[in-house]
Amino acid sequence: MGKVVMYSSVSVDGFIADEKDQTGPLFDWLLSGDVPLDDSGVLKVSQTSYDYIRPYWDQIGATIVGRHVFDMTNGWDGTPPAGVDHVVVVTHRGRPEGWYPEAPFSFVDSVEAAVAKAQELAGERVVEVAAGDVGGQVLAAGLIDEVRMDVVPVVFGSGKRYFGPIHAQHLLEDPDEAIQGNRVLHLRYRVRRQTLPAE
Repeated sequence: MGKVVMYSSVSVDGFIADEKDQTGPLFDWLLSGDVPLDDSGVLKVSQTSYDYIRPYWDQIGATIVGRHVFDMTNGWDGTPPAGVDHVVVVTHRGRPEGWYPEAPFSFVDSVEAAVAKAQELAGERVVEVAAGDVGGQVLAAGLIDEVRMDVVPVVFGSGKRYFGPIHAQHLLEDPDEAIQGNRVLHLRYRVRRQTLPAE
């Protein structure tokens, strides 16, 4: 199975949106360069950011999001974002009645079920988990292999936390990568696995 990666753009003080779910300048770096990141012609980044982000995007087989993100985007009108093949939504409410019945979206009621379903769909490819409440729950369940964050030079002061409602300490390894783009710092950490004492 492929890696499970928690990912988002984030403010320097650890927020992925403000209290009103507004992202402010968090995604401005996706418009700050001259290298097209996808076929839309809208997203243009620096060459440095392209070289870091595009290979990662190409590895993603499934993305896990919470119902809140799904509702805010209307599930991207049934088309998974960034060319991803499948989206798994964590929710107790299930698929909305009549909503794009052929869309490659799965609806499950726990983060454990979401990871299992996403890994089944992704095969050897990466399972991406959106940061925030669901991402924090997946990390707390010990199911995240890697944390990626695009740190943007802004301080929100309050809002939606990158790691959601995490209340316990989780150790990460030293960063595998720290790459400076235009108005963004790309960071990648492996999650340190807890080791049990020898008997």
